[in-house]
Amino acid sequence: MGFAVMTLSDAAAGRVKAIVENAGMDALGIRVGIKKGGCAGMEYAIDMVTEANAKDDLIEHDGARVWVAPEAVLYLLGTRMDFEVTTLRSGFTFNNPNQTSACGCGESVELKPADLAALAARGDAVVRAS
Repeated sequence: MGFAVMTLSDAAAGRVKAIVENAGMDALGIRVGIKKGGCAGMEYAIDMVTEANAKDDLIEHDGARVWVAPEAVLYLLGTRMDFEVTTLRSGFTFNNPNQTSACGCGESVELKPADLAALAARGDAVVRAS
């Protein structure tokens, strides 16, 4: 067994399924990664998946499939992905324990790699069946 990279809320899973259904027959799910950008240094990146990459980690919840790019894994360990609708915006949100700060507009974040020893010591990390 190993750590699950991240978890999905029911709302996030529902939104992923809706995106896939509206995208057409080639869509399998979405891929979450990180990229350099924004005033805080990094941004979450979400792309459509039409062909699975064996190097990606697959997270499944309630029929939704989310792949995590290998270069993002250490930055996303322990993250909870949600989807929210507010008066001003709707979109995916990331409750990420590795986030150290964010810019004022919320579009970019500063992330540090996960502390694997701390995760193992906590013992409450979600595990993935082998």
